[in-house]
Amino acid sequence: MREGSERALRHAMVASQIRGRGVADRRVLAALATVPRHLFVPPSLHGAAYDDAPLPIGHGQTISQPYMVALMTAALRPRRAHRVLEIGTGSGYQAAVLAHIVSRVYTVERLAPLAAAAQVRLEDLGYRNVFHRLGDGSEGWPEEAPFDGILVAAAAPDVPAPLLAQLAVGGRLAVPVGGLGIQMLTLVERTDTGLERWTEGGCRFVPLIGRHAFPEGG
Repeated sequence: MREGSERALRHAMVASQIRGRGVADRRVLAALATVPRHLFVPPSLHGAAYDDAPLPIGHGQTISQPYMVALMTAALRPRRAHRVLEIGTGSGYQAAVLAHIVSRVYTVERLAPLAAAAQVRLEDLGYRNVFHRLGDGSEGWPEEAPFDGILVAAAAPDVPAPLLAQLAVGGRLAVPVGGLGIQMLTLVERTDTGLERWTEGGCRFVPLIGRHAFPEGG
């Protein structure tokens, strides 16, 4: 895919799939227009990289639909000074989008091949503010908490308690909640007086596997 053509496809994707559906945060739109999504999918799928759909990336995992990446990112209300935790590195695309917007991205992946490939890919593309961890994403990254934002790119049966505990005051958490069928994109904000929770509509993600989520093979 030539640089000019893929740039045009990115801008068309942002205009029709993201801005056209109501995502208005200029920093989020700029990040989606910048990150080369075709480099985060298998070579055989480069031609479909800017389609309005999730795509397989191996090991039973997917790269999320561009609109869902934008929606979840914007829902965190990210700011340049923020530190954001991502659960489910996958191919690294969501981490790259976040890295254009916030100061530090901490990303956790449980599958070693995906984690290793994503780290190499992000480093090769020049992302120096993304920090990687191999492990159970439902446990979060307590040593680096609290976080201004937490984004979970897999569905949990409920919001994992460790992630709630790692959310800073004023911070937001976005996580799909539900089983393999109906899931709801759930937002949680920690205020001075407690936690506020609401939903932003239906979605469909692969399951979050971990101690505070779905069991392996369950």
